[in-house]
Amino acid sequence: MTRILLVEDEPGLVLTLTDRLRSEGYDVGSATDGNLGLEMAARDAWDVILLDIMLPGKGGFDVCRDLRQRGITTPVIMLTARGQVIDKVLGLKLGADDYLTKPFDMMELLARIEVQLRRAPASASPNASVLRVGDLAVDTRKAEVTRSGVVIDLSAREFLLLKYFVEHQGETLSREQLLNDVWGYHSMPSTRTVDVHVAWLRQKIESNPHFPQLIVTVHGLGYRFGG
Repeated sequence: MTRILLVEDEPGLVLTLTDRLRSEGYDVGSATDGNLGLEMAARDAWDVILLDIMLPGKGGFDVCRDLRQRGITTPVIMLTARGQVIDKVLGLKLGADDYLTKPFDMMELLARIEVQLRRAPASASPNASVLRVGDLAVDTRKAEVTRSGVVIDLSAREFLLLKYFVEHQGETLSREQLLNDVWGYHSMPSTRTVDVHVAWLRQKIESNPHFPQLIVTVHGLGYRFGG
């Protein structure tokens, strides 16, 4: 059963969301403050985390940041009454995957949850948790990337992008596809953000970033991983 962690301090909203999500077949856990939410998110396995920004103890921005710093890549959808663009940008920069402003329609929340679940790969056995391309190894369970045994320091978003590239090795991927499937939303004003993250990745994983061999540009179409 798909597991959803709800980190929210409004009792009425917790009750409403929990009842509806369970009626849709989800297994739901909840925490009413940021510290407990972080503990539960780090301790147990979840498929999606619904995270309020305004929380007692530890705010949602801090919870999201701490999760990504620990290498936890569970999709995070931030819920907030604050709809300013700067809040959305900050949440996404800290590693959130989507952002929904209260009050929101339940059907929209369910649709956004489904988007995040489609992004997540099917459960794999422990032996299948390491994806390898040449001397590059992507450990999806540890959220760790190594090259010739040396750990490469990646941000949470860089890791998710690289993981997606490796899982779709040999495919030509458009910027719109990458933006949708890796970032999980459609509201970015430009696909330039994909190019920026690809450039950062190349600096870290390519032998010569000026002549990339792993992430190849397909002019007019997008990118292809693996040459």
